[in-house]
Amino acid sequence: MAEAGDTRPVPFRGGGFRPGTLPFAGPLTFLAVLGLWWVASHAGWVARFALPTPEEVFLALGDLVASGQLARHLTASLGRLLAGWALGASAGVAVGLAIGLFSLARSTALPLVSALFPIPKIALLPLFILWFGIGEASKVATIAFGVFSPMAIAAFGGVDAVDRTLIRMAQSFGLPARDIVRKIVLPGALPALLSGARISASIGIILLTAAEMIGAEHGVGALVLAAGNLMQTDQLVAGVLVLSGLGLIIAKGIGLLERRLLTWRG
Repeated sequence: MAEAGDTRPVPFRGGGFRPGTLPFAGPLTFLAVLGLWWVASHAGWVARFALPTPEEVFLALGDLVASGQLARHLTASLGRLLAGWALGASAGVAVGLAIGLFSLARSTALPLVSALFPIPKIALLPLFILWFGIGEASKVATIAFGVFSPMAIAAFGGVDAVDRTLIRMAQSFGLPARDIVRKIVLPGALPALLSGARISASIGIILLTAAEMIGAEHGVGALVLAAGNLMQTDQLVAGVLVLSGLGLIIAKGIGLLERRLLTWRG
């Protein structure tokens, strides 16, 4: 039984879940995958025509860079991805915030978004080609349509997750609705918006590749398709690595934004 005045320090237990990152874990993981690929291709586990060696792929990648083909294809793909993502994400965030804030929008737009989300967007590409032509507009529309639903769902989900106590407190102090949205709702919904941006950017890359495979002369998707048709698997895998690297760079950029914009989470 503890006597009066006998106090012991209690360790702090309120740190919460704050997973960090190990600086060398990511590169080591990629090196492990590369090593497994090297062993599989050199040991004959997979036929060379089906899986080229890493040296052959990096040589093909170097040739694409030296010839300027990679820059031409990548420039075309980035233009389509940026245009489609910006269009779809802007519309998705606007509709999602409206669903989160207004009853009329929630009653009308939420069922529509829920109905549109499961549609395989690439299946609509022929329809978009009929509407907008075989040029850039149909590809941008496909990406924008695919990005719209996840961003809308992320936006209204983020608004719904904002602490209602903070909103009631602001209302009780007479804060105008516009200021409540600007100072409480939008910062509270920002983590969900950034998560939605991360997911929708990946969806955009998938749709970009599929759209370029169907009707494009330039673009990384067109490069991958042409290499596959000619059985140039080294160039095919090089194109896939470029797409993977693009997704990695976008995810890294959004991660930096999260660290910069969400410092208030502690």
